[in-house]
Amino acid sequence: MKRWFKRSLFGIAGAALVAGSLAGCGGHRHGWSGSEQDRAEFRARMVERVGSKLELDAAQKQKLTVLAEKLQAQRAALRGGGDPRAEFRSLFAGAKLDQARARQLVDDKTAAVQAGSPEVIAAAADFFDNLNPAQQQKVRDFMDRPRWGRRG
Repeated sequence: MKRWFKRSLFGIAGAALVAGSLAGCGGHRHGWSGSEQDRAEFRARMVERVGSKLELDAAQKQKLTVLAEKLQAQRAALRGGGDPRAEFRSLFAGAKLDQARARQLVDDKTAAVQAGSPEVIAAAADFFDNLNPAQQQKVRDFMDRPRWGRRG
């Protein structure tokens, strides 16, 4: 390959990595960060809000609570124990991008997704499958509704 072509490919890959990582590490999302008590309060508010919109019974709310807990655990596993921004910045600390560490970060995040996904999928299926057809339609309508900042 020509030298300029290789550099262009690496530049594009690097820019994609930077953009994806910044988007993933950017800003905290509503109640999903903070103390365990904050996360528990956020989950409870979310379950109550969704529960009222979907008119869920107690068993369905319990399934939604399990789903919210599994999603939060998956998010925590993706974040890892440290500061994701610091980890990302450390890749650029030297004169060259630490490619081995970047690959390791991607591998770690991929492993976390693969490890937690079966539980999240099972909890989502358990919740959705126990909704009545009208409630399922409300979920579909919500997912189809355009929201600010979402590109479709």
